[in-house]
Amino acid sequence: MASPNTPEDDDVFARFKASTDKDREDAVRDRVRAQYERAQRTLAGLIDENSTLPVSISEIRIEGAKNTRNGFLASVIRPALSSESGKSYTLATALEELHGRTNTLHRFGIFHPTISIYLDKKPTSTPDHTDLSVLLTVAEKSRLLLKTGTDVGNAEGTGYVHLTYRNVFGGAESLNGSASIGTRTRSAYDLNFTTPVLANPGIIAEVGGYASTRSHHHYANHEEALKGARAAIKWGEHEVGYGGVWRQVTGLGKGASQIVRSDAGDSVKSALSYSFLRDRRDNALLPGRGYLFKAATELAGVGPLGGDVAFGKVELESQGAVTEPRTGISFTAGLRSGLLYPLPSAVGEESRPARPSRINDRFQLGGPTDVRGFRECGLGPKAGEDSVGGDAYIAGGASVLFPLPKLGREKPLRLQAFVNGGRLVGLQGIGREAGGDVNKSVAQAAKSLTSELPSIAAGFGLVYAHPVARFELNFCLPIVKRPEDRARKGIQFGVGMNFL
Repeated sequence: MASPNTPEDDDVFARFKASTDKDREDAVRDRVRAQYERAQRTLAGLIDENSTLPVSISEIRIEGAKNTRNGFLASVIRPALSSESGKSYTLATALEELHGRTNTLHRFGIFHPTISIYLDKKPTSTPDHTDLSVLLTVAEKSRLLLKTGTDVGNAEGTGYVHLTYRNVFGGAESLNGSASIGTRTRSAYDLNFTTPVLANPGIIAEVGGYASTRSHHHYANHEEALKGARAAIKWGEHEVGYGGVWRQVTGLGKGASQIVRSDAGDSVKSALSYSFLRDRRDNALLPGRGYLFKAATELAGVGPLGGDVAFGKVELESQGAVTEPRTGISFTAGLRSGLLYPLPSAVGEESRPARPSRINDRFQLGGPTDVRGFRECGLGPKAGEDSVGGDAYIAGGASVLFPLPKLGREKPLRLQAFVNGGRLVGLQGIGREAGGDVNKSVAQAAKSLTSELPSIAAGFGLVYAHPVARFELNFCLPIVKRPEDRARKGIQFGVGMNFL
């Protein structure tokens, strides 16, 4: 008589059975994969053999789009129909057109990446011409997306919650809301609605509102509260918008300068804006090749725009990167500049001369993600303990980045040597009440920027490009420093997305 199984025997049997079941699953999976690959090769061969076959697309159906309007989908796919476009297709060009339509659907961001295309021959086909019926199967993404997390960057830590409601009305619209609190941004809230224009994912209209309270005590003794609304339209590399915002300089510290105190209280800015962005870099955080060019302009308070500040503002930025292919050593160089030009305005029927800019609108310069070797907002005009900003600046930098020997160029960790510098100046001779010669003041500022040495620092350190931000730990040595500059000799740590 056979002896009963012991617990050890049962355990061995269970492990053997699990092992053989897994082997069977793997074998089935391998056979299915092999069959799929053979089918794909067969299909590719048939398409190649019949690529010049004359075809027409007489029908396109979409399945799986439960929350998307039929009219919206029709406006995307209708141009591919032969009856609409009047195009003469071959099988190859018909497939190319269909892939173009699916790429357009992908760009709306409401469908999962896998969109399948099925072709069927219609009874109306002839021996010399094939009439196609097309079926596209899609899978919609979840309409609600909730995201929470923390951000660290530009010397600030922030906790946030972000809610997105996709495809609000079935036309790829999106409603986005967020709330955050941080070490410097005490609170920030925004809500915006975006929609493609004429079912074109390349043209996006946006409207929204926001409110925030931020502390600026780390460079000037005040806080700033904002409440505003904005509308914009984006296409390609361009964006045009209008914004109105109520600003409040408040929470003055005991050491607040007279300049900060004179700007305290309320102001309203009403402005048109235009921006252009062309980014051809292979990596925004650790570029090895390519270039960036960015331009932003703003026109505030002129004519019917209203508001109590009036100026024109332009800011330019460029960056280029190259890499030596054998060693992996890369070189990056960047240049930024900006100008705020005060303009006359009208209050009712009364004309008002150009007045000095407010601290809300001026540029600030210096810091670990800006001009390294200087404290945050440490360059430019000062009033007592306060960095009060300037109306014109220029800044540039160059870095050489070396892969670490034992890690290789594939790792996002580099040894960096850099030199950077900048200059920030204010416009002189513009009276708060009596106005002044703005052109003369701008000419003097331009001469000061170009004829005098900028503040300069050099150093070396480590750079790590994490997927969410770039981290730098540098040893900095200021070389040229003005009396009003606040330099930072020694170790400086920076976290952010944009570095000079």
